[in-house]
Amino acid sequence: MTDQKTYDNILFTIHNGIAQLTLNRPDKLNSFTQAMHLEVRDAFERLRADRSVRVLVLTGAGRGFCAGQDLSDRAVEPGAKGVDLGDSVEKFYAPLVLAIKELPLPVICAVNGVAAGAGANLALACDIVLAAKSASFIEAFCKLGLIPDTGGTWHLPRLIGHARAMGLAMLGEKLTADRAEQWGLIWKALPDETLMTEALALAEHFACAPTKGLAFTKRAIHQSYANTLPEQLKLEGEMMRELGYSHDYREGVDAFIAKRTPHFKGE
Repeated sequence: MTDQKTYDNILFTIHNGIAQLTLNRPDKLNSFTQAMHLEVRDAFERLRADRSVRVLVLTGAGRGFCAGQDLSDRAVEPGAKGVDLGDSVEKFYAPLVLAIKELPLPVICAVNGVAAGAGANLALACDIVLAAKSASFIEAFCKLGLIPDTGGTWHLPRLIGHARAMGLAMLGEKLTADRAEQWGLIWKALPDETLMTEALALAEHFACAPTKGLAFTKRAIHQSYANTLPEQLKLEGEMMRELGYSHDYREGVDAFIAKRTPHFKGE
């Protein structure tokens, strides 16, 4: 089954359990405008409403993944009052990060080129990040007198530690995809020509995987940052209790014993 809707700033399709959302302003390195935010929000609403979806692939069109905010979309005129950037974060960027985190299925990000500012941190909000070797990550906020928003101040120290997070955030230096992999910022750096092939192959794997178990894994790992060990062990017990009654657990055990390929429903 294929579901497709026409947008002006993104491409969005659902086919055989795989949703693909492509930021599609290549002439502007897919930088965000309010119009793009609203289209992405609409796509996520459709995504959540379609129970056939088992995985989401997020990528960009053209030579860049996302250059963050399109500054011309909220430019400050000379002599005019500043803009309320907090309002922008609260209305658009924060809800987008939370939508990715709360989505009960894997989210793969295929970073096909430069990921700067909010674009870099949007990628880091995803569950598995693949990047073309020509791609790079730039926390450009410091060059504008800002802080790394879109979850940057939360993800960076957790992924790569305090010292590296401070260096990236306060210097705004370009981080190559290879170095990002070495530091543990992303899952893999891949040859440019194989990025989307491998991203879609991974999506096909997840489309046939036990989605509920993956969703619980995702939620448990995120919750671990706020929990004590006893609290986390209790959460694991509660999740395992529920998953033990699921179709996919029974199917996984049956397939293992019968030495056959399991047929998970994702329920």
